[in-house]
Amino acid sequence: MLYDFDTPVQRRDTASLKWDKYKDGPILPFWVADMDFKSAPEIQEAIARRNQHGVYGYTAPSEEDKQSVVDYMARVHGYEIDPSWILWTPGVVPALNLFCRAFGEAGSSVMTATPVYPPFLTAPANSNRELIAVELMWDGKRWTFDFEAMEKAIRPDTRSFILCNPHNPVGRVFSKEELIQLADFCIRHDLILCTDEIHSDLVLEPGIKHTPTNLVHPEISQRSIMLSSPSKSYNLPGLCCAYAIIESPSVRAAFRKVARGIITEINVFGYVGCQAAYNHGGPWHKDLIQYLRANRDFLYQFVSEKLPCIGMRPMEATYLAWMDIRQLELEDPVAFFESHGVGLSDGSFFGGPGHVRFNFGCARSLLKEGLERMQKAVDSL
Repeated sequence: MLYDFDTPVQRRDTASLKWDKYKDGPILPFWVADMDFKSAPEIQEAIARRNQHGVYGYTAPSEEDKQSVVDYMARVHGYEIDPSWILWTPGVVPALNLFCRAFGEAGSSVMTATPVYPPFLTAPANSNRELIAVELMWDGKRWTFDFEAMEKAIRPDTRSFILCNPHNPVGRVFSKEELIQLADFCIRHDLILCTDEIHSDLVLEPGIKHTPTNLVHPEISQRSIMLSSPSKSYNLPGLCCAYAIIESPSVRAAFRKVARGIITEINVFGYVGCQAAYNHGGPWHKDLIQYLRANRDFLYQFVSEKLPCIGMRPMEATYLAWMDIRQLELEDPVAFFESHGVGLSDGSFFGGPGHVRFNFGCARSLLKEGLERMQKAVDSL
């Protein structure tokens, strides 16, 4: 490896949401989805160069910023896009909320598949929409859509479907065939589709490849919004730079209309970080995937050998492990593990009670210590 992911970085007292949640205690944080690795040197250097200018005025995306996204999508995902399809946002979460506001009307419904990233569960209500949550189905080999249940749950007032792919928190990369089925479902029921593809560059399973949803069906690309960002794959969430790719002029206009007066400009370093990541971050990212894959495998082995009471299904992407702890019969699983020095995300916030989410995007020594603390916690029961 060219890059060092083994050396822990001290993040306490740096205004880190992840670490300062537990600044007054000895709890190790494995909850919120940012990694504990320094970003690629090429990104750090690009930001340092821009900082030397010394003026931090309102910033508009340059042609080079747009082209970096265009080139990246073509090179990495085989998706040829036009720069005019790109709308910049400070993050995927505000864009998800804008989507719910842009389509349908007050009281109409939005469908999603659970368990899922918590903003998927709250965004519809923020826009006076109702949520229809249909559980993903374990078919014996993988998590997948339960189309029979979706057909039963959909209503005449359902206007849209929001999808997380690769999926947070179960770690699935939905296949092209599954996405075609979902596209057919949306077309048949006249739904607008919003896909959060922010984890698309964090595929860990060899032989698995992410497919942009817009590529699976010629009609779905005209009724969809694809959301992405370099924030997860290149560890840049604090730079607040994301984008929507919207092929349809009418869908793009509807999204842009609700964004007026709400969405702020991207900060100056957000554009710089995005362009540097997409143009120069490839070698760092290649090593990152190798390291995360080894972390995932270490976690799998540890849990299977020393924590057999915790269930884990195979995960293909992300650095977020979805753990089934129902056998432990804990009244408050997060508080229990915090009392033993481990900070986790509560599965109930994802629509999956009896589970916790564990972020393994950290130095292996920290991962090992966190798992050993979990083992001691379970042994105390």
